[in-house]
Amino acid sequence: MDLDYALRVDEPPKLTDKSTTDEKLTYEKWERSNCMSLMIVKHSISKTIRGAMPDEENAKKFLSQIADRFVASEKVEACTLLSKFVTMRYNGKGNIREYIMEMSNIVAKMKALKLEFSEDILVFLILISLPTQFGPFKINYNTQREKWTLNELIAQCVQEEERMKQERTESAHLATHSHGYSGTKKRKLNPKANGTADVGTSQTTLQQIQDKGVHCFFCKKVVGHVKKDCPKYHRWLAKKGNQFSFVCCEFNLAEVPHNTWWIDTGTTIHISVSMQGCLKSRTPSDAESFIYIGDDNKVRIEAIGVYRFKLESIFYLDLDETVYVPSFRRNLISVSYLDKSGYTCSFGNGSF
Repeated sequence: MDLDYALRVDEPPKLTDKSTTDEKLTYEKWERSNCMSLMIVKHSISKTIRGAMPDEENAKKFLSQIADRFVASEKVEACTLLSKFVTMRYNGKGNIREYIMEMSNIVAKMKALKLEFSEDILVFLILISLPTQFGPFKINYNTQREKWTLNELIAQCVQEEERMKQERTESAHLATHSHGYSGTKKRKLNPKANGTADVGTSQTTLQQIQDKGVHCFFCKKVVGHVKKDCPKYHRWLAKKGNQFSFVCCEFNLAEVPHNTWWIDTGTTIHISVSMQGCLKSRTPSDAESFIYIGDDNKVRIEAIGVYRFKLESIFYLDLDETVYVPSFRRNLISVSYLDKSGYTCSFGNGSF
């Protein structure tokens, strides 16, 4: 049955006693399609819009009334599209092909509003919106005599982006988690610690300290030396041993697929750049909305879920509380989180 028959064909004349068999069949077909179309349209819109519309038995006229309620100003729409177009900048995230296609789509919408750009102007505007990493690429285009079409520009930009990826060295992300700390707690300041205390009181306190002698916080006695010069403290340090904190930085000199997983000893949580392999997920709470990377910037967490990691054997490894961060470049498996979950990790002979 043609559900949109009543939307494509105008209402036929009403049936009379003199109507022929063909006219009756045509009207019955239109009426059946009109009832189905009207019912589908009314159930597809919200109750607020449906209640604000006048009663109408013709589905085609009902859609026309809805369109009249949502008429937009062409000037406002053109201004919005033009403002979005001139402020677009490629930030290196995503795919440059999709970025250029999005700009081309905006130009097509502006063309429908009688605001046209030639293809040559569009190519120059796209080149201007590219970041400084494409500087040699833009200089190369400006020195050429021939002009590129939009399709040629897309092909050249994709090739240039792949070349830059091959030459770029990447470092691993260092991520930490807040664990529910909101960061809004403030320290209470001592009003006497800002230099406004009574001078006589300060001098009296200093004199009392000098009368008591030098106090060692390790010996807990007045022995004439401080903690850093205490012999017992130095012997205790020698017995305990010194603790060092090392930072590991790795460089990837080869192009690696994004669906691979990396064992990371620096990150405190599992991180995934896609939802592939996710068994179930949930929306992060306000305290779990961000993670912090090595350059003190924070990145938004889109979801938290359980990812199934297939091992070379017949077994699977389920990574609980894995955060989904699409802006990362690598899937990271946290060794510290595996240890906290009860797993034992060992490396050797090229295996894990």
